[in-house]
Amino acid sequence: MTDSRSTSGGPDLRVDLLTREYPPEVYGGAGVHVEYLARDLRPLTDVRVHCFGATRDEPGVTAYPEPAELAGANAALRTMGVDLGMAAGCDGTDIVHSHTWYANFAGHTAKLLYGVPHVVTTHSLEPLRPWKAEQLGGGYALSSFCERTAIEGADAIIAVSGGMKRDVLTAYPGVDPDRIRVVYNGIDTEQYAPNRGTDVIERLGIDLNRPSVVFVGRITRQKGLPYLMRACHDLPPETQIVLLAGAPDTPEIAAEVEGLAIQLRNARDAAGVIWVQEMLPKHEVVQVLTHATVFVCPSVYEPMGIVNLEAMACETAVVATATGGIPEVVADGETGLLVPIEQVTDGTGTPVDPERFIADLAAAMTKLIKDPARAAEMGLAGRRRAVEHFSWSRIAVDTLEVYRSVL
Repeated sequence: MTDSRSTSGGPDLRVDLLTREYPPEVYGGAGVHVEYLARDLRPLTDVRVHCFGATRDEPGVTAYPEPAELAGANAALRTMGVDLGMAAGCDGTDIVHSHTWYANFAGHTAKLLYGVPHVVTTHSLEPLRPWKAEQLGGGYALSSFCERTAIEGADAIIAVSGGMKRDVLTAYPGVDPDRIRVVYNGIDTEQYAPNRGTDVIERLGIDLNRPSVVFVGRITRQKGLPYLMRACHDLPPETQIVLLAGAPDTPEIAAEVEGLAIQLRNARDAAGVIWVQEMLPKHEVVQVLTHATVFVCPSVYEPMGIVNLEAMACETAVVATATGGIPEVVADGETGLLVPIEQVTDGTGTPVDPERFIADLAAAMTKLIKDPARAAEMGLAGRRRAVEHFSWSRIAVDTLEVYRSVL
């Protein structure tokens, strides 16, 4: 079997991408990354995709359901069960490439089983998301085990930003820095492009005669939504707040955000707060982003923040936390404004001074709301930056170079 494998890194090289998310079941940045990486790698090499969930019709894509024997077990244990099936499906590959802890165990197992290189892309790190213990209970120890084992044993690690590389070395100090390569996340600037239509805007009840700030993301601790909702109390009264926010990690954070939404609506006119909890199709999100005065990313942990690129590609100014890889995407003063944050060192990303962070967040949004011309200029600059520096075709070539380096 090993003699038949490609060692050139050319079109005969078989690469198996391992991921939890793949269209149409995509809910986060890692799923977006794999979707477009697979698309742009296919002209360059033989790509197979292994993912979780329902059967896919796309050629070269295999989905794996949770083992029936693990029904009712801890979520992390069910994930590991899926991973074993995925590893079995990689027989005959030249290289495995896993994304997030959900698929890391599959990649590491395939590496051991078939004697092939394993590349890991780090979209986030479990040690920097300790709040997940709320979601997974004892399963957090399992998710941490899967990630640590895979990263420490990987032949190469792709970090989606320079900030992510620093985080990997902090969380896993035994990793050789030379094994870590920075390959940025990307954006499809044809799909994410200004959409001046108004049908979605009108259906959602967004008033185009009012300035608006828009948030897009899951309801999870790392996205910082509670800080944003508190900051919105200090925005100019005419501002409309649009939250495309759903899929809460836990009942506790769901209840917290619900309470903050009630407070915000009570403090402002009800029409000034629009909360859409279902996941909108991509083209509808694009239209909402296009018409926003400001897109806001209040994350306390963000290895890169692909959602900022999506907003920039729609010609929308960005206000974002200066944390993780965000400063490598958002050019402060050019494509948006970065909000400073000093964070505690316990891995939660919690601001040392939450009230200061909230006030600075409100001040940055207000600055652009009151100066729509400047916001529009930043939006145009953001589109240019997205097109010039974050194309998926470039990212596919860079990723293929990583594969060649470990063969």
